[in-house]
Amino acid sequence: MLKDKVAVVTGAGRGIGRAIAKTFAGYGAKVVVNYNGSEERANSLVAEIKEAGGEAVAYKANVADFAEAEGLIKFALEQYGRVDILVNNAGITKDNIMLGMKEEDFDQVININLKGAFNCIKHVYRPMMKQKYGRIINMSSVVGIEGNAGQINYAASKAGIIGMTKSVAKELGSRGVTANAIAPGFIKTDMTDAMSDKMKDAMLDHITVKRLGEVSDIAETAAFLASDKASYITGQVIRVDGGMSL
Repeated sequence: MLKDKVAVVTGAGRGIGRAIAKTFAGYGAKVVVNYNGSEERANSLVAEIKEAGGEAVAYKANVADFAEAEGLIKFALEQYGRVDILVNNAGITKDNIMLGMKEEDFDQVININLKGAFNCIKHVYRPMMKQKYGRIINMSSVVGIEGNAGQINYAASKAGIIGMTKSVAKELGSRGVTANAIAPGFIKTDMTDAMSDKMKDAMLDHITVKRLGEVSDIAETAAFLASDKASYITGQVIRVDGGMSL
């Protein structure tokens, strides 16, 4: 499905990013595994992919830094000659209600989650235009659509991702480049594993399929959007939330 495509996946050292990188490689893509603080995990992922017969390479960059994001894309272009797929997955949370939220916590979440996506799109924009092909997949969240108490910074960053996605889709559609966003619901990660059973049960009450999502649910959605099968889909926000919004 993605044979010989070149994909850059940000924040790929763990969680959803790791699952996406591994899934893309399984479908034949050459993957640049971006990480910032989890070098050991990124290298172990690259090793896993290679052991399975795939191709991947790790690259450290803080995507919130404009120059480092540029270095990431330049590395991918130098390594493989093109970038077909960009997945903006890197993100953090710094949760608190507005009353207790520090300015630096707001700024850091916006800088990594939203500006980081801008930085990476900025640097693949021209190469994708020139090759007249590209798939940009931005990781949003149901929180970016509905908001959530105690996550003003995170919700703002993920809502911004949606606006950015739609705008880029309009700018690049005529050049063979699509841009879509995925809005995950509650997905099994290290964060949800740390929650109490009572909190998990409360979440499940709002999920139609009565289970938490798996990282594979997001990874397979991303793989579809990255493929030629989704060439007529752009500017969309795909909710992968088990019917939580129904």
